[in-house]
Amino acid sequence: MNATAPAVRPATPNFSSGPCAKRPGWTLAALEGALTGRSHRSKPGQAKLREAIELTRAVLGIPDTHRIAITPASDTGAVEMAMWSLLGPRGVDVAAWESFGQDWITDATNQLKLADCRTFTAPYGELPDLNQWDPDRDLVFTWNGTTSGVRVPNGDWIPDDRGGLTICDATSAAFAMELPWEKLDVTTWSWQKILGGEGAHGIIVMSPRAIERLESYTPAWPMPKLFRMKSGGKVNEAFFQGSTINTPSLLAVEDAIDGLRWAQAIGGLPELIRRCEANAACVAEWVARNPWCGFLVERLEIRSPSSICLKIVDPALAADPALQARTASAIVAFLDKEGVAYDIGAYRTAPPGFRFWAGATVETADLAIALEWLSFAYARVTIGEEVA
Repeated sequence: MNATAPAVRPATPNFSSGPCAKRPGWTLAALEGALTGRSHRSKPGQAKLREAIELTRAVLGIPDTHRIAITPASDTGAVEMAMWSLLGPRGVDVAAWESFGQDWITDATNQLKLADCRTFTAPYGELPDLNQWDPDRDLVFTWNGTTSGVRVPNGDWIPDDRGGLTICDATSAAFAMELPWEKLDVTTWSWQKILGGEGAHGIIVMSPRAIERLESYTPAWPMPKLFRMKSGGKVNEAFFQGSTINTPSLLAVEDAIDGLRWAQAIGGLPELIRRCEANAACVAEWVARNPWCGFLVERLEIRSPSSICLKIVDPALAADPALQARTASAIVAFLDKEGVAYDIGAYRTAPPGFRFWAGATVETADLAIALEWLSFAYARVTIGEEVA
């Protein structure tokens, strides 16, 4: 363990899982083109919103058959818009292995009160058996668990001839992993993840099967205005052309456009994935040299490369959960005070430890330096120096 403070600090110490680090080189000058003081319904405002949608399609390679829209209330709003609008005519399965998946279970069982709803769960660090899902039923699931660091390894388990719809919360997977659009009927995320955008806005992508369900089915429950994607029984096409349901922030839209342009300029999705995987490899190499710390997700094939969750595995601490939690908390506070790693504490309902966002906007060099500081902080704890 490193008992000497590293000689350098990260150029950017931002490792929050949302809002995430801005793209390299970002400054407020990136927002100079924002239509502040203008209506989002003006021709220039609509053009900006359409540009954000078109760039999203181009960078991610979303098929022309799929519709894309900007939603209120971040990824949460996008997921709940899909659930409230589409669920009900078939049985529903909800798979959860971290906090946001549990939220969707709560929505399905306690809020929508679906009569035929099954849930498949797993503890932090694990993935439930997804083969329990009946493809004739609708499915709600996260592709990548932001708070657990667990992802589905691929989409091979989703048949092309399924009868039900798949509703995928992909907020920490989009722009970091390949998503099989033909397998996903509804896909959602938010701007504040991989591209480091601002909060409060979500994205929803809908396949032709999802649009058909939207037009053919009317839910029994009241539909809040923020979730209304159709008018007169037909899909509201304007919604998928940039006419948002409520007023968006044109500063946030400009920031999203900036992130998408950056992604396109550096090589698009392949380069975003490469950068993310390089960061994950950096963490794996550090873990191999630091036996006191391990991945919360032990199985490599389900380990996220974007939201990386670590735990203390030193036997002297692992046997005492309370001491383990105090140690992790002290380390997080110390690194924050030193200005070398912000917002790296484990999610509040996850096991105690550390969570590093390692998406494409995070520079590998900064991550490597922060990890060496993590080693130093742990060494200080173990030799009894005050850290917090």
